Parts: sequence; C-alpha cells; structure tokens
Amino acid sequence: MAEIIESPAEPPGETRQTSETTRKGQEPDSDFDPKTMRKSKPGLKRLILTLSVLFSFLLGFPFMWKSVEIYRAPLPFREIDVLSAQIESKPLLFPCHFQAIFVGFDSKPSLTPDALESSILYQIAKLTSETPQCGTCTNHTVSVVEDSSSGCMQSRNGEYSAPWQCGALGAVDFGDDEGIDDVLVDLLGGKVYSVVVVNGDSEEVRAVVGKYRHAWVVGRVSEKEAVSRAAEIFIKVFVNGGKEEGLIHGEFMPVGADGRIVLSFNLLNSDPQDWVYDWDFQAIEETLLAPVIKALGPVANISVESQVLYHTPKSSFSYWDDKRESYIFSTKDLPFFVNSNEWHLDTSIAAGGRSKILQFVVYIPSAKECPLLLKLPDGEISKTNGFISPMWGGVIVWNPQGCLKDSESQHPLRHTISPQDLQKIFEIIMGQFRQLFGLKSDNLYYGASGTSSLLASERGFSEWELDVLSRQHTCFNLHSCTTTLGSLSRLVQSLPRMIIMDEIGKQVMYSVEAANLAQSNASLGIYDASAVSSRQARSLAEDAFFHPSIMSVSYYSFEHCFAVYSPFFLPVSMHVLLAALREWRRYKQENRKYLLWITKVKKDS
Repeated sequence: MAEIIESPAEPPGETRQTSETTRKGQEPDSDFDPKTMRKSKPGLKRLILTLSVLFSFLLGFPFMWKSVEIYRAPLPFREIDVLSAQIESKPLLFPCHFQAIFVGFDSKPSLTPDALESSILYQIAKLTSETPQCGTCTNHTVSVVEDSSSGCMQSRNGEYSAPWQCGALGAVDFGDDEGIDDVLVDLLGGKVYSVVVVNGDSEEVRAVVGKYRHAWVVGRVSEKEAVSRAAEIFIKVFVNGGKEEGLIHGEFMPVGADGRIVLSFNLLNSDPQDWVYDWDFQAIEETLLAPVIKALGPVANISVESQVLYHTPKSSFSYWDDKRESYIFSTKDLPFFVNSNEWHLDTSIAAGGRSKILQFVVYIPSAKECPLLLKLPDGEISKTNGFISPMWGGVIVWNPQGCLKDSESQHPLRHTISPQDLQKIFEIIMGQFRQLFGLKSDNLYYGASGTSSLLASERGFSEWELDVLSRQHTCFNLHSCTTTLGSLSRLVQSLPRMIIMDEIGKQVMYSVEAANLAQSNASLGIYDASAVSSRQARSLAEDAFFHPSIMSVSYYSFEHCFAVYSPFFLPVSMHVLLAALREWRRYKQENRKYLLWITKVKKDS
C-alpha cells in the first residue's frame, strides 16, 4: 500500500514574499531590448589586439624609411653661391708694381720724378682697356727713380720700388745683353717690374726685355719717348705677354682638367726600308726638358713620354720643285698631314683620363719625298719646317743630311740623330710649346713705340712670362671651378634622392677652400701660389662632379621607392587600418548599449 508523504506546509507569509520578489526582479527584463541594450560592459581585448597590430606597423614605418634612406654628405651650397657671385660679378684683379729708372737725363724743374710718374700713369691708362679682362693687372703702382750726375731722386710713391744704387750702370757694357741682364737682376732683385732707360750717345735706340722682370732701353731718347717706351713695355709685354689681347681664351689652355699635361714625343720613320733613325731621348729629358718642367710647375703637373714608330706615312701629297730641288707641301695640305690611321701616338695608359696630351711629332720622310719642305702662304719656305695644331701639339719635318745619297743605298741604314740636330729640333719644339701656351715663338716684340728684343731663357720661359701664364691660368681655373661647382650644386639640389658620398663632400669643401686661397694670393700678387691653388680647386671640383657614385644609377626618386614597396606594404597596412576602424566602431556601439541599459536601470530604481 502506497505511502503518501506530505510535505510540510510553507508558511503563508514566506511564500508570498518570494513571489513578490521574483515579480519585482522580472519587471525590468520585460523592457530589455537585446538589439539596443546590453547588461555587461564591452571588453577591450579585441580592440587592444587590433590597435597593437596597427601600432606595430606605425612604429615600423620609421625603421623602414631609415632602411631606404639615401646618404647625402652635406655640401657647402652657400659658400659655392658666394664664390660664384664673387668670380662672376667682377674679374679677378692682380696688383702689379712698376718701377721706371731714368739714367743720364739732365734734371729739369718740369721733369721731376713725380711728374714722370704722372706721365707714365697717363700712358698706362691709355694702353689699358676700359673693361679689364680677367688675368690682367689693374691695380697699377708706379715709382720713378731719376739717376743723373747730380744724384738720385725718387718719386713719393716708392713703397713697392726696388732699391737702386746711383751710378751703378756707369761702367756697364751695354753691348752684352746677357751681362746687363745679370747686372740688373743683382741690382733690382727681380721682384718688381722695372724698366731702365739709359740716355746714351748712340742714335740707335735698343730696347731689350730680360729673362727676369726687367727691361732696358739704351740710346738717344727724349723724356717723352722714354715715358712711352716704359709704359708700353709695362702693359704690352709684362702684363699682356707681348700680345695685343690680354687673355688666353679657354680653348687655348693646354692643361687638363686635373691640372696635368702629358708631353708625348714621337719620332716617326715614314719608311724604314729606306733608313731608320733613333734618338737619345733620355739626354733630352734630363738636360733640356727638366728645367722647363720645373719652371711650369705652378701652372701644370707635366709628365714626359717618348716613342719611336715605323711605317708612318703622311696623308697629304707633295710635289717636286726643280728650283729648290726639294719636295714641297703647302699650308693648305696641313689638315691632311697627320695620318690618324697609321700614327698610333698614345704611349701609355697614363695619358688617359682628364689629363691633356700634347703630341710633338718629328717626322722623317721617306726617300721618295726627301727633302720635304713646307711652303708658307706668302710663297716662302718655313724656317722651322713645322707647324702646330692648337690643343693637339706640333709637327716637325726633319730631313736627314744627304738623304738623296742615302736613298741610293740598297740596304736600310740605321742612324742616331746627333746631339746638335737634337738641340735644333728641341728649339723648334720649344717654340711650338710656347705658341700652344699663347706666347710668342720668336724673340721680337713689335710695338707702337718701337721694336724690343726678348732674351730667351734656358728654361724656355722668362720670369715675366711665367707671371703672365700664372695670372691667366689662375683666372681660367677659377672660372672653370666655379662653373663646375655651380653645376654640381644645382644637380644635387634638383635630385633629393642622389647619393652624396663623404669623399664628394670633402672634395667640394677643399675645392672651395683652395679657390678662396687662390683669390687671396692673387690679391697679394703671389702669382705662382695662386696658380697652384686655382689648379687644385679646379681639379677637386672636376673630381667631385665626375665621381663614380654620381655617375652611377644607384640613386632613385621617391616615386620609384614608392612603386617598389607599395605592392607589399600598402595592402597589408590598409587591411590592418580598416580592421582597427571597424573594431573601434564596434566598441563604441557596444559601449552605447551598455550605457543605455545602465541609464534605464537607474530610472526604474
């Protein structure tokens, strides 16, 4: 029989209280909308993870940008602009100090040293161009010394004058030019441009320009003529180098961009079946070329090479002249004389690069055209039997003695050019070398006030000629330096992604410093030092502009960088950014639901 167990009866009051509590707790749930409300606070875990990924991309961007950064050494752009403005705005001016010494003139009250000084300055102003060219002297100072029987008088402007001993030329033999030259250099020191005018008894007036920085005029001359002669020698000879123009143009500067010249001497045997000639070039280099190379040291760094070539015919034609019993080729045939296909004149790899090569060719004709002479446009035969080609070099046709007799020999004869013939050949080569530098090849200067003889120096160039070359090359080098640096500055600033190595920065900096030093030395009248500094400035500027890192293709633009890296980084970064934005919007939406529920609970309570 089943047993029925009855649960104890709950107190009526307790049952009522529980049901009322349940009813009160369920009243808000009846108003809860899960679409617009939520009871729990939204978590930050998903948002933090998404933002962490985004921040990792943002933090990695500077490292990526640093990894693709182009290294650029700092360049002195402002200093380059200042240097270019200084060179372009006004020509580079050199001070020149002149001294005129009048010996044997009767002193007159109207011919005081100060009056003669004013007259010389007036003549100098007439001979000087109104627009001074770069490389010439414009800051002229003149001092006058009057040496007469009554004593010596000097003008007031004697600050830069050389000391002079009264009566020092009383027992000098003016027929010996070399002796006078040595006496004057001992008296004057050779530092100041000086002209000594000696009023003598001879009707013939001789003017001689020495090997140093002085000249002398001897003969019966008036004070007016003496002043004109002195002023003309000062300007036309000492300043302009004996030429009417006062500047060697850029296309006639036979110096390479690196400041070097390679002198290539070539002995060409046209047909070795007739005869073969050789030379002792080492003796030439040691005795004749060494002083020339040393003298031109401030202007250029010169190296010498030589070779002997065979089977080197010329390209032009010649004809037989019965009157002269020689073969003749004229100046109109000179452009075709050099045979570039047969004359292999480059001697070594040292002649490459930016160095300037000057070819000097001694051509020995074959028996079929010997002797071979050059006919000038005026119908005369050339005394040197040679010619020059600007910026290339010179050619000398050397006819062996008795070449007609040697041509009858059945076997080729081997000869060595004698030292006497080598001396004559080298004198012609030196004349050609001087012409390539823009100087006179002869020893005469024809001026408005008369003819002056120019003493030849054993170094090939006189002291005053070296001054002319130093001034002109300093000017040309500085102009070339500023042009190159200006082009480099504009190129670097226009390409912000170009690689600039530290070596380039140093070269540019040193180039600017050398150019400023050259300007300073030029203003002080230190010509050789200014030429050396300007040559270094130009060489460094050229080295910087043609640096291999600049000429390479290892630099690229910003657009190129963007095109390389954007296919990888742009899609990934866009997805991460969009995910972060979506997560941020979701968090804000869920947070609004929670705040709405909290607000409703507070109202109901």
